[in-house]
Order: sequence, then structure tokens, then C-alpha cells
Amino acid sequence: MYNSIKKGLKSVIPKRFLIKNEMLFRNIFGVFYKGNNHECNICKKKLRSFIALENQDLLCPFCGSLSRNRRLWQLLQENDAIKGNLLHFSPSRNLYRTLKKKKNINYFSSDFENEFLADYKFDITNIEQKDATFDTIICYHILEHITDDQKAMKELYRVLKPNGKVYIQTPFKTGDIYENDSITTPEERLKHFGQEDHVRVYSIEGLKDRLESNGFNVKQITYSQNEDDLKYGFLSPETVLIANK
Repeated sequence: MYNSIKKGLKSVIPKRFLIKNEMLFRNIFGVFYKGNNHECNICKKKLRSFIALENQDLLCPFCGSLSRNRRLWQLLQENDAIKGNLLHFSPSRNLYRTLKKKKNINYFSSDFENEFLADYKFDITNIEQKDATFDTIICYHILEHITDDQKAMKELYRVLKPNGKVYIQTPFKTGDIYENDSITTPEERLKHFGQEDHVRVYSIEGLKDRLESNGFNVKQITYSQNEDDLKYGFLSPETVLIANK
């Protein structure tokens, strides 16, 4: 039902109007999902169920958060990472709206290609900020899009404060990193890397090695299934890397 309604709205209502009034539409639609079985930890709504998407992800009907958004939000809170200067690349709209309301942080949201709600347009390989500016950086599902990922990692290290942390996630595979500079068309990238605009698939160890070669100390967190998965709509197993300066 959700996909049909979303497709129908997109076909008759301009995208800008939909985004501007997204929360109104979601609050109306979300009434059908109210209950006490689950809870979105971002918008705090109690749910009868999350919306199961075609890719098996779980969507909050009220704020639009995906499982990885909710897990990230939990992780940021557990690590007291929502503080000081926070840089967020290509933020999901639910986290953008939530963090934008925080009065105790300086929130720098960035989207280089105008696909997300954001206030800045930083090139991750050439971030226009001073050295040691940010306490926390969120770099979720970004590096697999960047051709020169080593240059991006150097920039993340440069603008991060001493003892600051970068929260990083990408799609992962077993074995070695898979990349091939000769694969340039969207069709071939979809076939080889899983998405039309991806340029590689990382392995966990491969990404850790690259981050460490650029000065970071890296902590790996891999979540296994537990009772929180059902309540908060998390999907396990899931891995996040925390790169510390």
C-alpha cells in the first residue's frame, strides 16, 4: 500500500511540494500504523508495525527513517556524539530535521549533488573548512560513491578535531575491496558494484586499512540480532566503523 500511495503522489504532485509538506502527509498516513508493538527512536512514535519495503528494509511511517538511520541515532546518543560542531554528509531527511532542531550543536549538513536537504555543498575531497573544525562527522553511504576515496579520507582527518570521531558505513562484502576504474557506465556499475553511482564495494578490513593508512584509529562495531531489533526496527547483522583522530 505504501509504495502505491507514494508512486501515486509523485505522479501528480511536484517533488518540491511533497518534500515541503512531507510531515503532514506522513502524519496522516501514519495513523494506520499506530500501535504499541514497536517504536521509532527518532520521532518517538509508537507503532503497530514498521512499513516493510521491497528491499526488506523497515520504514517508519511517521518520519521516514530506515533501519540504519535509527541504529545510527542510537549509536550517536550512546557515544555522546551529538555535540559541538557536527558535519553530516547527505543526511536523511528524518535525521536532518531532528539534528537541525538541536540548539546545543553547530550542525553542518552537506549535499554535493542537491539530492538531500542540506545547508552546505561541501566536496568531501576538498572540504572548505579550517583544520580541526569538527567534533563529530557522519559519513554514511558516501565513500563508495567517491572516486578518490583516499583524498576524501585525508580531508576527513584534516577537518576532524583531535579525539573527534567519524561514523562511517558503506555496503560491505567479504574478501578484498572490489574496484575497477574502467567500469564507468551506470549499467556496468550497477552490475559490478550494486548501484548505478557506486565506484567500489568495500570489505570491512579493506576500509579499515585505508582509514588507518590515513591516520585514523578505527573501531569496528558489528551488531547481532537481539530484542531491540524487533522493537526499534533494526536489521542485523550491521557493521559501523568509528574512525578516531
